[in-house]
Amino acid sequence: MSAAYHKSPKAPDRILEFDLSSELNHGMAVSNLAYAVASELGLDKDVCYELAIAGMLHDIGKLKLTGYINGQEQDPLVIEELKYVRMHSKLGYEELKGQGYSDFILESILYHHENYDGSGYPSNKAGEDIPIGARILRVCDVFAALSSDRPYRKAFDMDTVMELMIDEVKNFDMEVFLAFQKVVHK
Repeated sequence: MSAAYHKSPKAPDRILEFDLSSELNHGMAVSNLAYAVASELGLDKDVCYELAIAGMLHDIGKLKLTGYINGQEQDPLVIEELKYVRMHSKLGYEELKGQGYSDFILESILYHHENYDGSGYPSNKAGEDIPIGARILRVCDVFAALSSDRPYRKAFDMDTVMELMIDEVKNFDMEVFLAFQKVVHK
């Protein structure tokens, strides 16, 4: 067998396994949830629509990350991957800036991993300093991630997802979290 046809085995349990189909499904789930939560909060229809766009695009920075991680070395350490994964919201923001998206969409994407208690990234924003769009995306993103299969684990059932989210409720804006609960329990 020639070297051109020999493929290296895939590293097990990689944090950043980029599967375009899974990422699109995740984006659609976050988009639909974000629209519904924003509507439940009584936000303007234009804001709800912009959140649907932000939900679809929130992880676009992961496309850039696959080049960093997969192009650097054969088998990067998982801890190194985590460092790069934390860059995806900023990379997505930079990629979309100047392409006609509103500041609301861009900031929602940039800050969607900020936790309400200030422990998130990329800027350690807390409470009301986190834009409302990012606070909505945060809850929807966590739910969509926990309730679907990931490269490193199977999806959790709905009861387990809600228990896990309640255990980490300090990460979420309570008003947003309550609106989210109304949406998912309808």
